[in-house]
Amino acid sequence: MASLLCDVKAVAMMVFVHQLLLSSSLLVMADPTEGFVALPLTASDMKVQWPYDLKKEERYSFENGVHTLRVFSTDKPLKIGSPTRPRTEIRILFEGQAYVPSGTSGVCITQVFGASNQSTTLAVRVHGGNLTAYSTVIVPGISDRWFRLNVIHDVGAGKVFVHVDGALVYEGADHGGSSHYFKCGVYAQKDMSSYMESRWKEIQIFNKN
Repeated sequence: MASLLCDVKAVAMMVFVHQLLLSSSLLVMADPTEGFVALPLTASDMKVQWPYDLKKEERYSFENGVHTLRVFSTDKPLKIGSPTRPRTEIRILFEGQAYVPSGTSGVCITQVFGASNQSTTLAVRVHGGNLTAYSTVIVPGISDRWFRLNVIHDVGAGKVFVHVDGALVYEGADHGGSSHYFKCGVYAQKDMSSYMESRWKEIQIFNKN
């Protein structure tokens, strides 16, 4: 998975508090960043990972404010000897406008990395044109349109929240761990398509003390 990696582990370990109030199982529309403060994010904060045998520009581009990350199912991992699948990713804490073209499937586009007994606290994926949290469909028919994605990790409460276009679409327990960070891009998963791509713009990071 090609990924932009923003090395903000210290920030990631701060407490991220979910501000929406839920009435039972009702889907609540609100601004998920309410009460949070946007933090500075510059190009120097982002580290890009891509298949080790290629040049960065073969799998990542930044034009007109849009990060485009792409990978093929036959690509190498990010470094020699790595057992992981192909990726191109960005690591951050996290709001962004995302676009996944039709045909991209079997791919993780956002993850909260770090947990006690597994690799991730959360993996947001695209399978068959649907947005999923791991294998659970949270938004059907997500392809070929821009959507606003917010991921909040409330470390103190041990929960993660996913909002799409202002609506809470997923809430779940995290998986422990003491160090976490966010990533976005394309990271090949089981039943991957031969070509995978995601585009990102207006990426921001937030914190609430």
